[in-house]
Amino acid sequence: MAISLKSEYLLDPDIIFLNHGSYGACPRSVFETYQNWQRELERNPVAFIGQRLPALMEDARCKLAAYLGVACQDVVYFTNPTTAFNMVLRSLELNPGDEVLTTDFEYPAMNQAWGYIAHKTGARYIHQSTPLPMFAQSDFTEAFWAGVTEKTRIIFLSHIAPFIAMILPIEEICKRARAAGILTIIDGAHAPSQLPLDLRKIDADIYIGACHKWLSAPKGTGFLYARPAVQTRLEPLVISMGWAREKPLRDAYAPDGRSWLVYFNEGQGTRDPSAFLTVPAAIEYQETRNWQAQRQRCHALAVETRRHINAFTGLPSLCPDSTEFFGQMVSVLLPETDLSMLSKRLFEEFKIVVPILTINEFRCIRLSFQAYNEQADADAVIQALEKILLRS
Repeated sequence: MAISLKSEYLLDPDIIFLNHGSYGACPRSVFETYQNWQRELERNPVAFIGQRLPALMEDARCKLAAYLGVACQDVVYFTNPTTAFNMVLRSLELNPGDEVLTTDFEYPAMNQAWGYIAHKTGARYIHQSTPLPMFAQSDFTEAFWAGVTEKTRIIFLSHIAPFIAMILPIEEICKRARAAGILTIIDGAHAPSQLPLDLRKIDADIYIGACHKWLSAPKGTGFLYARPAVQTRLEPLVISMGWAREKPLRDAYAPDGRSWLVYFNEGQGTRDPSAFLTVPAAIEYQETRNWQAQRQRCHALAVETRRHINAFTGLPSLCPDSTEFFGQMVSVLLPETDLSMLSKRLFEEFKIVVPILTINEFRCIRLSFQAYNEQADADAVIQALEKILLRS
């Protein structure tokens, strides 16, 4: 039975941290590795960046690629998923009337970016309504696919929807889209480590993720995976020394043997690569601590906490308890109340850090359980909610 790793994280012991989903949290040993890379950089910046860095980045990228189940040349690091996503958006060739299909519960920053592209190109960004509560993943698939038309050029989906905290059936959607000739772009910010990933099996055209959330790497560690067949369509967001204007060059590997995806995006001016170089340490940290058992323990905490809250609110669950629908993060419905007051009281009176959200017509508390959380944390939020909602 897995036990809490609270003592191995750097979190303030005076707070109850149930918001790992927003920005993650880094274990002490991983953070120390991060700081060691920063010190190595500062000892001899010219030698580090000019001589050592290409091989170090190759190693860090290949270890991430192996973790994701894909080839080393098909993955590149970005500082966060938003930056990677903007690179993709700026590369798309969309025409007036083309349609991009998504759900009605995507991350606001991504919606903003799509809105910008739609305004610039005349394309339509369409939010397809899907059923909530969701009792079968096929319900989502059929409701979502009903929005596909002959004008649909791109499907954009979260792997784990950030606010409802539910796993979406992206593998089936990607399979249908490939058969229909529709490009798929998946926002996997919450998936790495919360789910065991095999991106080859998912078979999305483009998959964007974060290592700083559930993988517990340092902040500033996003990534982009692109199938080789679509890499020639992607232009760098930042034009730097590696850019080549001649399109025929895009069909071959770059002069140093890297893919053009990596060549264009890995060497973009002077920046601190320490967070990227620390990702292998984060992977190793979890591999040496039986992380599958931690996932199971945290999922069980999420299930039981939701059941207790539902018991005194009388509200239903948004989905079944199965790991098919959620992992270590769950959104629980709340009754009508002043949400800003609730959030304030949870922190000021009980030192609980947790997001309170409005998702369409639903009011929710999103609970994240990571390896540092314990039963006492779950009990604290249950008791605090009961006191505020029922006894105030």
